[in-house]
Amino acid sequence: MNGFIKHFNQISKKDVDSVGGKGASLGEMTKAGFQVPEGFVVTAAAFEKYLKETDINVEIRARLNKINLKDIKSVEESSEIIRDLVMNKKMPKSMQQEILKEFKKLKAKYVAVRSSATAEDSKLDSWAGELETYLNTTEKNILKNVKKCWASLYAPRALFYRIERKMQRKSVSVAVVVQKMIQSEVSGICFTVHPITKDKNQMIIEAGYGLGEAIVGGMITPDAYVIEKNSLTILDINISEQKKMIKWAKNKNQNVTVSKEKQSKQKLKNSEIIKLSKIVRNIEKHYKSPQDIEWAYAKGKLYITQSRPITTL
Repeated sequence: MNGFIKHFNQISKKDVDSVGGKGASLGEMTKAGFQVPEGFVVTAAAFEKYLKETDINVEIRARLNKINLKDIKSVEESSEIIRDLVMNKKMPKSMQQEILKEFKKLKAKYVAVRSSATAEDSKLDSWAGELETYLNTTEKNILKNVKKCWASLYAPRALFYRIERKMQRKSVSVAVVVQKMIQSEVSGICFTVHPITKDKNQMIIEAGYGLGEAIVGGMITPDAYVIEKNSLTILDINISEQKKMIKWAKNKNQNVTVSKEKQSKQKLKNSEIIKLSKIVRNIEKHYKSPQDIEWAYAKGKLYITQSRPITTL
């Protein structure tokens, strides 16, 4: 199975072709010493082997060439057929064993399984949000969720994205990130350059209770903290009332009610805002460019779960 699994500490930002943008970023930050939850990547080579060994790559190519973007029905129909093909074939036994072996090494009951696209000649971060993530995955459903991530490369929105950019014939593949799950009490996003004013000496941190999917999916309005980058001074604190959060409860991700006394409280203490600001400032320094960073806070520790370049400045 050599080459089909890579641990974060074996990966750098140069490995985008094999582990995708997300995987490369997590490996790069792990090597640089940032607090990244432990994990590994099922490389794009594993997906390519799966397509080849199951003989579905020819059918997929034929289907992609038949798609008519002006006919939404044709996109949806092709998407469903291709995804069924990916899901219904059996993963090679050696691949299954390797993934399960690495899962056990993490000594974690739950992991997050995330798609990480490798798209030739395209801005990889542009695929953000196009592919799938499966939180609180267990040993029982990890193989299925890896396949779901592979199949998400052919979801209608991803097909639209690919065909609009004339990428049908280009090498577009997907790696899968498997990472220890952080049951975050608070989580959020940080932009190391203020996204609205474009002020390079101001960062903005967004924070909400529970898992970060509530912010990413637009379910809640998070707190927003503005910090001066050089002096690490908090310039502005905007507290948002939060009545619901996503939390792992009774063996599933659930929307639960935030307790009355916490709903209108500041999600991160000032000292935690400063601590996180230092970390994200160092990540920006490491990458030498403005970053869009996802973070999680649990049991008194801050974790970085993703960093990608800000492309809208």
